[in-house]
Amino acid sequence: MCNKVREACEQYGCFQVAYDKVSTHLHEEMFMGMKSLFDLPDEIKKKNSSPKPYRGYLTFDGSPLYESLGIEDATQLDAARAFTDLIWPEGNPNFCRILNSMSRKILELELIIQKMIFEAFGVEKYYDSHVENRGTILRVMKYKSPPSDVIGLLPHTDKNFLTILCQDKVGLQVLSKEGDWLQMTPAKGSFMVIVGEIFMAWSNGRFPAAKHRVVMRGGVERLSFGLFSNPKEGVVIEAPKEFVDDEHPLIFRPFNFMDFIHYFHSNHDENTLEIYAGV
Repeated sequence: MCNKVREACEQYGCFQVAYDKVSTHLHEEMFMGMKSLFDLPDEIKKKNSSPKPYRGYLTFDGSPLYESLGIEDATQLDAARAFTDLIWPEGNPNFCRILNSMSRKILELELIIQKMIFEAFGVEKYYDSHVENRGTILRVMKYKSPPSDVIGLLPHTDKNFLTILCQDKVGLQVLSKEGDWLQMTPAKGSFMVIVGEIFMAWSNGRFPAAKHRVVMRGGVERLSFGLFSNPKEGVVIEAPKEFVDDEHPLIFRPFNFMDFIHYFHSNHDENTLEIYAGV
């Protein structure tokens, strides 16, 4: 199984996985709670603010159907409660429980996948420090119903290690090496695992960051949520020596994660990582 995960990461930068430890009931609770959250007035949702780029409540000019909220460290009950108390001053213990439970289950899955990747490449000795130096953001996302088929989220690659994504409807598409957009049809209760640019840099390009987009169908609203794993502030991304050899020369210099994020926030270049950290 480790080799299958490695092959999927190397060939596609993404794969779909079933994880039966997340119950159907928890999935249903999560999507129901998200609907109630997104039904709130914008001024309430915008309380989920952050001085850091790409944290908190987000909308994008190029994707008018999209809005999302981000909860840092939702795997910690106190962080989940701080979010629900911010949005609902009277408290919302049920949705707090749902956010925290779902986050912890996805984190379990993410750690299993990352350990399998490290073992498949024989770099297990880096696993513990890798886990210690990264945090998570649970992001809940809504795409408003359009009058006709349209791009709901522009093509992009994630600027993190891994994204574990769950979607309630068809919509996610991934760009293949041949240049074709492949529809990622979600099996019930499944998750998409998507390699981000930071994992690509850390692996010295062995894992391509999967370029993806969301295509909306006319008259259909879409909800999704994902756990995004990111390096902590101050962490320097550097490929282990095991990933560098004559056949795989170093392609990215060591760089500070948050400096890279600030650079991307200011520039939005098509090939930001190559421009910022390419050798």
